Formats: sequence, structure tokens, C-alpha cells
Amino acid sequence: MTGSSPILEMTNISKTFPGVKALKDVSLTVYPGEIHALMGENGAGKSTLMKILSGAYHADAGGEIRIDGKPIVISAPLAAIHHGISTIYQELSLAPNLTVAENMLLGREYHNGPVIDRRSMARACRSVLDRLGVSFKPTTRLSELSMAERQLVEIARALIANSRILVMDEPTTSLSSRETDALFALIRQLRAEGLAIIYISHRMAEVYELADRVSVLRDGTYAGTLQRDEISAERLVRMMVGRDLSSFYKKEHNAKGSRGPVIFSIRNMRDKQRVHNCSFDLHHGEVLGIAGLVGAGRTELARLIYGADSRLGGEIVLDGRRLSIETPQDAIDAGVVYLTEDRKHLGLFLDLTVRENVNLSVLGRDAFPGGVLNLRAARARAVAAIRSLAIRVTGDIVPVGSLSGGNQQKVLLSRLLETKPRILILDEPTRGVDIGAKSEIYRLIDDLARNGVGVIVISSELPEIVGICDRVLVMREGRIAGEVGGVGHPPISQENIVAIATGVREAAA
Repeated sequence: MTGSSPILEMTNISKTFPGVKALKDVSLTVYPGEIHALMGENGAGKSTLMKILSGAYHADAGGEIRIDGKPIVISAPLAAIHHGISTIYQELSLAPNLTVAENMLLGREYHNGPVIDRRSMARACRSVLDRLGVSFKPTTRLSELSMAERQLVEIARALIANSRILVMDEPTTSLSSRETDALFALIRQLRAEGLAIIYISHRMAEVYELADRVSVLRDGTYAGTLQRDEISAERLVRMMVGRDLSSFYKKEHNAKGSRGPVIFSIRNMRDKQRVHNCSFDLHHGEVLGIAGLVGAGRTELARLIYGADSRLGGEIVLDGRRLSIETPQDAIDAGVVYLTEDRKHLGLFLDLTVRENVNLSVLGRDAFPGGVLNLRAARARAVAAIRSLAIRVTGDIVPVGSLSGGNQQKVLLSRLLETKPRILILDEPTRGVDIGAKSEIYRLIDDLARNGVGVIVISSELPEIVGICDRVLVMREGRIAGEVGGVGHPPISQENIVAIATGVREAAA
């Protein structure tokens, strides 16, 4: 970028909401042909800053936005588009009942007199879609496309508007690994064509792979910018939360390395296709990790244990007593609970309040005679959960759908904890969660293990698995292929886990 001039300069940007200073004198400089990552905890001000850039919010007086060195005023979203700025939000803003071309040109339709000229619209969109190398047509209805294809339509909409600055907010949240790789290739192509891309993500690996520079916000202020060769997890974490990465992972529950008695045993768990004769033991107060590549069968194994899917065979023993778990309610009644990896579709009721979500599993516990709900007890339980898990919310009657990902996850965790579980199975517990919330979830896991709860953690983030688990089972092709960290097994490390997950360890043996 040496020798080039900034395409975007945001200087001394502030934003005040009633009682809250969301941004204070934040500055951001972006160059053409660069991928500029924007990071920070939930609530740090990333979305507020980008909504000011997109015209959704108006900044306080005193700041300035310049495009190509010239001051501009972004009074509304259409003004942002006019200045070449397009934003792709995490929740895609597309109309499923319209065609691809109608979505790409929504609000800017071509007309032949009073009639919309759909043929000309399709022709104009086809060249942009060809540039992206997509397989669908301008006339395809959006409802027929996958999530990854819909994201391409959002990008195509930006390109047909001749955008020069593209803001992407957590674009890989709903994508598979293969779809993510294809999106990254496209992002690099757009960078090579001279677009400036502002990329918002919580995922360190994505930032390492894509970013030319990273700017960090903390508590509504600008914490600094790192060049590509300066980017490291330690520096980013310190900038985001003001403390070192080493303080994040908690394993204080088993400081002496001792091993308690077996409290939970799985024997020959299997289904018809994905899980094959899996057996393991979980010890008192232990955090047991389950790792493996995508498709290895980790989630499928957890769902069989929890009774969410039908199993072909297998035995479950808790505290020496064989359990008969055929449904999730059987599991909950027995003290085994499961945190799903898909909190929005399978875990939370987004239209209900925090109070209602926290209390869903225990509504009858303190009901009055005749089944009348005890609303006072429900409120007290929700308020206690908010305080205990540090859920950032203005009150317990706020809809869960309005909360950040990290706070949604903590609401779901609080509901599970209200059942007083003996065994807690956590499937991707920090997916889509900012670093600060991750630290709080790690602290909670450590506290639960210290109090004797058996915890099973399924995670695709190897540093997380290594940092919080006492032992790790590694799955491959539906089987437990090996173990690290246990007696007589290799120590816990990312290298040892990957070696077993890929079959390298067996080949070497």
C-alpha cells in the first residue's frame, strides 16, 4: 500500500445513544486493494462504526468521513451506495421471493415506461454473475439458493452498484468449510481488482489468512492497527481486552493433575451410518474434549447420548446406574444436558425474553398448586442468571434475539445450568462468540468441573481444546481413533490431535 492514497478515512467518529457512549473519537483508514479486518469484543463498537459508514446511523458532530480525500456526508443508506459503499450484514438482507436479478437491483429497477424491464435487468446482472463464476442464473428465485449462494448474490449486488468499499460482517457464520474456502478465493479476487474490503470477524484464523491489516476497537475507542507481519493472537487479545492470552484458558479445577472416579460411561454407542461403537469414560470433575475433523461424527455421538437421534445400540451408565435415554427429556431428567452447536435454530427461542428462555426447562419446579406459574420466582431466577454469567443486557424481559452472540450463548447455558446437571455436553460452546465472552465461558466450565460436574467439550478450535481440557478423545470417520492427555497416551497438543484426526499417527505406528 506504500505510495497509494487512502480510499476511506474516518476521523474522530463518535456516537452517543441515550445514556451510552458507543463510540468515542474513533478513526479508521482503509486503502484500495486491501482487506482490512476490524476486530473487538461484542459491544466494542464495530457494528456502530460500520452502521455510520453505511448510513444507518448518524455520527455525533465533530467527526469526518472522507472518500478519496474529499469530505462527504452519508445521510442515509442510499447515500452510502452513491459513494460506492456497500455492506453485507451477518443476517442477509435479501428477499427470498424475488429473483437474483430483482434482488441485485432492488430499489434501482430498470423500467420500460411504467413497466419493469426484467429482461434488461437479467442481462445487466448476468455479466456480474459471470465475473463471480456462479452457476445460478439471474432469473433463479432466491429461495432456491443455498446460504453460500445467497451471499454471492449480496456481493453481486455490491458489484453492480459499482461499489469500491465492501463491508463484510461475519460472512462465514453459516458456511461450510468448503464454502468458506470458495468465499475467501473470491475475496482475494476482489482485492486484486482494487476493492477495499472491511472484514469483521471474531475468528482469528480468518484474520490470519485474509487480512492485510487489522484495526481493533475496545470499549468504543480505537485501540490500534497492526500490519500483516505484526498480527498474532497474543497482540490481538491484549488490544481487545487489555490482558494476555495466557489468562484466558482456565484449568484450575484439576491443579494437581489427579483423576477422580468414573461417573459417566459410554459403551459401544452406534447408529446406522455415522457413529461406530464408541466407548469412553468421564471422571468426576473432569473436562473431557472431543476433537476431530468436520464430519468425524462428534456432534452425532453427542446427539445419540442425549437421545436427540435414534441409536442402533449402546449403553449409558451414570454413577453406576444404567440409564434408559430415548428422548432429550429422558436425558435431562437423568442429569445429562446438551448445548447444541446451533443455538439460534435448535437452542433458543429468539422471540421470547431472557427470563422466558432461562426458565423454560424448570417452569414446573416452583409452580403453585393447579399449575399456576410462579412469575416472581422466574424473575428472580433470571436476574440471578444474568448476574452469575455476566450477561450484558438491560433487563430480563429483553428479547433474546436482540442480544449479541456471546450473550445469547450465556442465556442458553444458564437454562441448562438451572436443571442442575450431573453431566454437561457442550457442542462448539464458543462458536460466534467474542473473546471476552469466551473467557467467561471458560471460567464457567472450570467452575463447574471444580464443583464436580462432568463436562464434555466438542470444539473445532484446537487452542480451545488444548487450553481447557484434561483429556481429549479424537474421532475419525465415526470412531474414537485415539486419545491424548490420559495416562499412557501422548500429551495434549494441537500436533498430536491433528496426527490422530488425519490418520498420520496410525501410519507412523
